[in-house]
Amino acid sequence: MIVYRVGPEWAATVAQIEAGLDGARFVECGATQEKSVGWCEPRGQDHGPLVESVGGQLILKLMIETRALPGSVVTRKAKERVAQIEASTGRKPGKKEIRDLKDDIRLQLLPQAFTKQAAVGVWIDPIAALLVIDASSQSRADEVVTLLVQSLDGFAAALLDSKLSPTTAMADWLITQEAPSGFSIDRECELKAADESKAVVRYARHPLDNDEVRQHVQGGKLPTRLALTWNNRVSFVLTEGLQIKKLAFLDVVMDGASTGKDDGFDADVAIATGELCKLLPDLIDALGGEMETA
Repeated sequence: MIVYRVGPEWAATVAQIEAGLDGARFVECGATQEKSVGWCEPRGQDHGPLVESVGGQLILKLMIETRALPGSVVTRKAKERVAQIEASTGRKPGKKEIRDLKDDIRLQLLPQAFTKQAAVGVWIDPIAALLVIDASSQSRADEVVTLLVQSLDGFAAALLDSKLSPTTAMADWLITQEAPSGFSIDRECELKAADESKAVVRYARHPLDNDEVRQHVQGGKLPTRLALTWNNRVSFVLTEGLQIKKLAFLDVVMDGASTGKDDGFDADVAIATGELCKLLPDLIDALGGEMETA
């Protein structure tokens, strides 16, 4: 998860959000189109709404489709064309002509290329003014925010920032071997040297409450990832960039998940957002509170 603070000036009804998203509804790639991005139905039902409201929490989904055309294939075909031109005319094509050849080849091959789709879940908490994006990279999250800004009038969002950096906080927790209130330290960690060596030490399924880990941190290796569990209900890995990875709801939470009587969408959303609405404030408090924006 990558978390943003939604601008205080933004407010919209579900109907207004639906109308805004509809202008950028997902359409599959055309024959010669390399990428298509747009909003699709979060529940997965064709022609359904583009925004689902569950207990006041708003759920959206962005679909990204790309055509996989390896550059090596285009280059190889271009070399074959260049060789044919040299053989038939006795001249060697210039750089501009080769670029044009590659463009022509790309257009010819694109309709034959396979397409790949990736869906990105989006959660907006209007009450807490938070935007949470289910993305593993900042560039993908930025893509979602950009389209939200384009689709929704007055929408703005900035990355959530804490007064205490995650690296500083995680280092303190490992040195003191004491997690913040409500959290416990799990058995996964990554430490990286801040000097030119860039040395990295990774622990997986390994206890972290020992002198070896403490000495690494005291010696200048800074934690960039640390596995935590919140209230014995949600486990995750906190990163140096305040991203939340490997999020998992534990059995005590999932006992109330979907029962199979319907698609389970509403129950699962209610459970997930209900837990995260409590976890995120606790995590920010553990990091010294939220950094105030000017």
